[in-house]
Amino acid sequence: MMNDLSAPVSPGDFVHPALFYRDQAEYLAGVGGFVRSALAAGEPVLVAVPGTRLDTLRESLDVGPAEVTWADMTRLGRNPGRILAALQDFAGRQEGRPARIVGEPIWPGRSAAEVLEATRHEALINTAFAGRRATVLCPYDVLGLPAAVVSDARRTHPTVIAEGKDLLSPEYADAPALRADWDGPLPEPGGAVPRFAYTFGELGGVRAHTEAWALGTALGAARRGDLVLAVSEAAANSLAHGGGSGSLRLWRTGGGGVVAEVRDAGHLTDPLAGRRRPSLASVDGGRGLWMIHQLCDLVEIRSSQSGLTLRMHMACS
Repeated sequence: MMNDLSAPVSPGDFVHPALFYRDQAEYLAGVGGFVRSALAAGEPVLVAVPGTRLDTLRESLDVGPAEVTWADMTRLGRNPGRILAALQDFAGRQEGRPARIVGEPIWPGRSAAEVLEATRHEALINTAFAGRRATVLCPYDVLGLPAAVVSDARRTHPTVIAEGKDLLSPEYADAPALRADWDGPLPEPGGAVPRFAYTFGELGGVRAHTEAWALGTALGAARRGDLVLAVSEAAANSLAHGGGSGSLRLWRTGGGGVVAEVRDAGHLTDPLAGRRRPSLASVDGGRGLWMIHQLCDLVEIRSSQSGLTLRMHMACS
C-alpha cells in the first residue's frame, strides 16, 4: 500500500514518483491502487499508458466511463515532446483541485532516441509542475527495460515506489543538472547528405525544396504536407531567432520514414519551449516549436555555443 508520498498533502505540493513493477500483478496493484485512491478522494484522474496496459487496467478497475480520463500513450506520446502539454492541460482544467495522473512514457520497444527524449520529458515535469498540487505517477517495467533506463528513472523522480514501498531517491537531480546527458551530439546519418542553405527572403525556396524532395519518399500526401509545414516553421525560426540564415538537410530512414534537420546560429534558453501550449497573449510564445512537436513523430533539439540543431522525424504512417 502506498503511503502519503504518493499524493499531495498541502497546497503547492507536487509529487512525482516512479513506480517500478516486475509483472502484471505489481502493475495492477500499484497503478490500480493509485487510481482507486484518487477516486475515493474525489480527485480527477488521467491514465496515459501504452494501449495493452490501458485495456488491462480498464478491465481490472471496472469504473464508469466518466470517472477516469483514459489515453493511449503510444499515440499521445508517440513524440515524447507532446506529453507534457497534455498533462498540464488536464491538471489546468481541474479548477484548483489536486490532479492525479498516471503517465508511462517509456515502454519496451521505444528507440534509443525516443527514450532519451522521454527521459528529458520526465526531468522537465519537475520544472513544469513546480508549485502545482498534483501527483504524476510514472510506471517502469524493470524487467522489460534496459537497466540504464531504470537508473535514469531514479535520477528524474524525487521518489520511487518498489515492492509497495515509497522511498526517497538519493540519485534524484533537477533538470539543469541532467542537461549534459541530453545534449550530446546527434549521430550523423549514413552517407553524405547535401545541405540546402537559406537566408532572408528564401523561405519559399525552402518549402519548394522540401516539397520536391518529399515526392520521392514513401510519405503520403498528408504527411508530405506536414513535413513541409514543420520545415517551414523551423526555417522561419532560423530567420527570426537564429541569426537570419540556416541550412536544411533531408534524408530517409528505415521503414519509409524521413528526417529533416535545420541548423542555425540560434540558442534555446527555455528547455520547455515547444513542450507546453503557447499562450495566445504571448508575442513569441514558441508557437513554431509547438507546431513542430504536434506535426512530427520525434523532435530532437541540441543547443550549444556553436548554434542550434533541430531534427524532425516523421514516419510514413
